[in-house]
Amino acid sequence: MEFRNVSMPHHGHVSSPYLRRISVLALLILGLFTSGWSQGQISGVVQDQGTGSPLVGARIWIENTQIGNLTADDGSFSLKNPKSFPVFLLVTYYGYDTLRTEVSAPTENLTVGMTPSEMSLETVEIIGSGFSDRKKQSALSVESMSIGAIKETPAANFYDGLGSLKEVDLNAASIGFKVVNTRGFNSAAPVRSLQIIDGVDNQAPGLNFSLGNFLGASELDVEQVDLIIGASSAYYGPNAFNGVISMKTKSPFVHKGLSAMVKGGERSLGEFAVRYARPFQNKAGRDVFAFKINAYYLRADDWEATNLDPVDDSRVPIDNPGGYNAVNRYGDENGDNQRYNGTSNTDKFLNPGLGRFYRTGYEERDLVDYDTRNLKIAGALHFMLTPKVELIASSTYGNGTTVLQGDNRYSLKDIQFFQNRLEIRQENKFFWRAYATNEDAGNSYDAVFTAYRLQDRVKSDEQWATDYRNFWAGAVGQDYPFPPSSAPRNQVRMLEGFPPIAFPYDFDTADSVIRANNAFITTLHDSARLYADNFQFPRLVPGTDEFQEAFDEITSTPLNRGGTMLVDRSALYHTHGEYIFNPTWAKIIVGANGRIYRPNSEGTIFSDTLTYTFDTLPDGTVQRVDSSFERISVWEAGIYGGIERTFFTNRLKINATARLDKNQNFNPVPSFAVSGVFNLNSDNILRLSYASAVRNPTLNDQYLYYDVGTAILAGNLDGFPNLVDTASLIRFLEDPDKDKSQLEYFDVDPVQPERVQTFEVGYRGTFKERFYVDAAYYLSRYRDFIGFQVGADIEFSPVFPDILTQVQAFRVSANAQDIVYTQGASVGLNYYLDGGFAINGNYSWNKLLTSTDDPIIPAYNTPEHKFNIGVSGRDFSIGSVKHVGFNVNYKWIDGFLFEGSPQFTGMIPSYQLVDAQVNKFFPKLKSTVKVGASNLFNRRQFQIYGGPRVGRMIYVSLLTEISSI
Repeated sequence: MEFRNVSMPHHGHVSSPYLRRISVLALLILGLFTSGWSQGQISGVVQDQGTGSPLVGARIWIENTQIGNLTADDGSFSLKNPKSFPVFLLVTYYGYDTLRTEVSAPTENLTVGMTPSEMSLETVEIIGSGFSDRKKQSALSVESMSIGAIKETPAANFYDGLGSLKEVDLNAASIGFKVVNTRGFNSAAPVRSLQIIDGVDNQAPGLNFSLGNFLGASELDVEQVDLIIGASSAYYGPNAFNGVISMKTKSPFVHKGLSAMVKGGERSLGEFAVRYARPFQNKAGRDVFAFKINAYYLRADDWEATNLDPVDDSRVPIDNPGGYNAVNRYGDENGDNQRYNGTSNTDKFLNPGLGRFYRTGYEERDLVDYDTRNLKIAGALHFMLTPKVELIASSTYGNGTTVLQGDNRYSLKDIQFFQNRLEIRQENKFFWRAYATNEDAGNSYDAVFTAYRLQDRVKSDEQWATDYRNFWAGAVGQDYPFPPSSAPRNQVRMLEGFPPIAFPYDFDTADSVIRANNAFITTLHDSARLYADNFQFPRLVPGTDEFQEAFDEITSTPLNRGGTMLVDRSALYHTHGEYIFNPTWAKIIVGANGRIYRPNSEGTIFSDTLTYTFDTLPDGTVQRVDSSFERISVWEAGIYGGIERTFFTNRLKINATARLDKNQNFNPVPSFAVSGVFNLNSDNILRLSYASAVRNPTLNDQYLYYDVGTAILAGNLDGFPNLVDTASLIRFLEDPDKDKSQLEYFDVDPVQPERVQTFEVGYRGTFKERFYVDAAYYLSRYRDFIGFQVGADIEFSPVFPDILTQVQAFRVSANAQDIVYTQGASVGLNYYLDGGFAINGNYSWNKLLTSTDDPIIPAYNTPEHKFNIGVSGRDFSIGSVKHVGFNVNYKWIDGFLFEGSPQFTGMIPSYQLVDAQVNKFFPKLKSTVKVGASNLFNRRQFQIYGGPRVGRMIYVSLLTEISSI
């Protein structure tokens, strides 16, 4: 909007006293008039300068005040100006240049036209606070979801909608636990990506990774989500290894009033959220205080993990008469042990048909609570200490039940999460924040280990295998008398064509007859299984009172006391400060942060084991006087600095950052980043960057001591000497001569931080203000990857040197020796049509370049190819029906090998999904009704191997937003 001074034509000198009195009176009236309007409303619409399309969710505020708002679904806004005119309005919108415009008088029809940004993306503020409000050039690959996109996502919730963004992998371990990752080396536990909310790390302190949005922000309070893709330690500190998920919540000064949402859908989905925010002004009309409160609740019947396929590299097929090790059946893994192996020539002769047999396990659906629940409550107080300096105090509480997948499958039951933050800041100048995060695992337990405990409650694996063998051989107990001729091994020998007992024995013919009579052999094994399950001590059967009583006792008893309950009351304390200098020639940023980890598992997860204090009495006896758990405390700190400068009349921007981090258990580690962004012209931009990243070993990598029955999972701060290679140990055990020279010993060095270096080149272009292109290529070099090595600690009898007295398997955290290279490319396309319609698409390619036999190289777990195609419409009319919108997205994911623990490794087949929604806005009710579906055509597929097959979720939601009360 442009205002001009208008001069009236001069008609000569006015000298009449009468006319002079009229002029004075007119001036007085005009003065009163303008005085009355010196404070008043400013309202209008924000739109695209070229297309005239309204921009929904643009932020608009009066300069040097906290008075502002977001544009409505039709692009409209309204502000009350408490100051004298003229004032300046600042307007920001993702993908557009920041606009500053002068308003000289109250107005009701101001039209603000915004120009698409030459850079399209916001710049990263070096460290900590995520993105600035100014839209500037970015040398990094960034994908964003604005407030409008959050509302319009066709997925069941905004977090699921992140999966449609370029270069983003979204995997579901359950409805309540989603994993976001970028650029490879994905896992069910996302330790290589960092998730922050308003600059606050959202990781669970003990688990050392984020639980997706299970303990995050309510959808009603999220203003924008940005995914900074690739190595970002120089910008965000340790653990920003493969990327950063940065959420920004809504300011109560800008997003005022009451919002409420209710959503219902398939699988008994019920979702409820409410947000209320209110600012307060002083007598001068300036905002000085505001608060907001959020409450969110989710309830759903979770997807069930019911995959009964044989595990990857299974030693037997699914029709093996003695059973097999199924993916989501636990306790049957012991069939792979030597005791259960009836395949030797001795067994083939003495016990034909026995083969390899597996203990009766328990399916996950009998062990896990699939009733997903999630409660989140948050509140914040905002104080304007000065017109520019803001003080924030906030608290967040999360609680719920869901299923987590890591090395095992875990039922996170009644887990609690507390987070408190205090922050003082001046936008684009400085901030200091401190926060504390506390968690309580509640009644969580290890579902896989629970199956082992249930089996052990009845009889040991050794006794069960002995009973099975005895039945096969006819050596049964008194409760099962039958003639020796009816023993399974003798029934096998009576099969037609079976070779007689003679020497040399015809093994080939015996194997052929057994294969030809597979169904009959299976019935014999079923009888042997029934005997082993019920002889003397019957198996605990799901659904019975005996099973439930044992299950409740096991899952409520800590791991180190014979149960499977996880004790985790860990805490994280963090402080971070930053200051920005703005000399005329550059922008300089310096900052520092520090944090303390305080894990507390009472010895169930970490090596914070129970220790005792003893005292010697006068009579010489030793008495225990005290006991306590060894406390673990780990600190780390970092300092950083960055400089940004433009050249050639702002056509070239150079940014350089350096950071140094120190963890108390490791040497200082530097990380660097340097980038350049060059404007070829107003519509075409090139970018080039180099960035390094570091990931400190997690608490698990350092202090884990987790006995899962078959092995001890151990952290590795001090190294592990003299472990025996498991393959050589098996050869030794199977060798009748017990030749010790077959044993291969090795040492594991202490674990060290991981490092990565990434080179990236990109292009962003705008064509005719309607067609946008964002393309990038990257090459990454990784070293010291943290994985694990498996070995055994063994001891021989001092009396009988060939007899083993102890075999304890360990899985030890360790670094890979090989260097790994990955590369990838991506392209995103957006085309905007008249009337609020748009077409978008993206394609991502990721490739592991290095072929290596290093067993420590972690699983890549990433599809080589994936793409999305979407069509959307916003605020259009169909005949007389106005304010209609829709969004449809098609996704295709290339098949890939997902490598987790041995139990949860397998192929994820290629799959395709369609998410769709249609919505209708009712202006008078200030409400939006949305009907949609994730996976519209119900193509059930695995996203994590070992997890559930994810199917369709049809939902209906009602969102009401009353902007001011």
